[in-house]
Amino acid sequence: MGALAAGLDAGRPAFAPVTRFDVAGRRVGVAATLPGEPDLDDELWWLVDEACDEAKLGPAERAAAPLFLAVHGDPRLARSAPADRPRHGGHAFAAALARNTGLGPSRAYTSACVAASTAIADAAGIIARGEAERIVVAGGYLVEADQYALFDAGRALAADGQVRPFSADRHGLLLGDGAGAVVLESAAAAEARAADPLARLAGWGRAGDAHHPCRPHPQGRGLARAVAGALRRAGIGPGDVGYVNAHGSGTAPSDAAETLALHAALGEHAAVVPVSSTKALHGQALEASGVLELAVTLHALRGGRLPVNAGYLGPDEECGLDLVLEPRAAAPAYALSLNAAFGGANTALLLGAAP
Repeated sequence: MGALAAGLDAGRPAFAPVTRFDVAGRRVGVAATLPGEPDLDDELWWLVDEACDEAKLGPAERAAAPLFLAVHGDPRLARSAPADRPRHGGHAFAAALARNTGLGPSRAYTSACVAASTAIADAAGIIARGEAERIVVAGGYLVEADQYALFDAGRALAADGQVRPFSADRHGLLLGDGAGAVVLESAAAAEARAADPLARLAGWGRAGDAHHPCRPHPQGRGLARAVAGALRRAGIGPGDVGYVNAHGSGTAPSDAAETLALHAALGEHAAVVPVSSTKALHGQALEASGVLELAVTLHALRGGRLPVNAGYLGPDEECGLDLVLEPRAAAPAYALSLNAAFGGANTALLLGAAP
């Protein structure tokens, strides 16, 4: 979290020329990538271990905790022989990570940009029903040649090399490496072992609009329902939300639809609640987006400083929001983290300050 937090606090986009694979002949040649040749296995192993250690989970507690993993699949899958592909799929990848980190049964989520946030919502529901005391949720994505080529060929990548959420003259998204892990635990279990929670997952909501294979519903109806569901579950009103970490992909239809969704779900409060999309800083991490951006929202909630909506050039009449255009001090009691994915899937996670 250290490097990510430093970039957030500085408001400094991490995009640079791609050197991990050949981008000659591509329309766009930049992404937000880690240096060198990182291995997704190693990154996730280290992060899950770190999350469990920070939560002070011993071997017995780890063994009883399921792992929910959001991942596109083992990076070796596309180059594997057909007979070997089952052992490189998402579920096999999750099971291997669970074994290596001493965790219990595993489950894989591969639903693109809502994979990790869906896993978090599922975990929260299972814990709330008393079916588990704690669940570890992780997500990982490293920018790789095949998906990069798909986004570039689809003209989804920003040709000017910057993500400009909710801004005039925005031209699209950029990909970025991302990985993270969190431990979700019931309040009773945390209290019993004198754990020190970082925040409360006060509410969560999911909804689909099934409008188009790639584009959201133009009025953002699915995302509006997800936000309303999260507030309803938490038992709070729109005015209690002090910050929104938006999906904010930087594409024209998505940002406009998200703006309408926020106005539909939050009413008059949508015009004054601070909003930013940190994809302008760290890029679109696909399956890892939900856990990465939950960490970003947690950093804002605990640090008293809202991250900027970088890349902004000027107002767009379709995006009437109170955008955070320079670092802003704030101490929100509640903050929303939003994600949306191809196919019309939408999630809203509502964090509350730790008791």
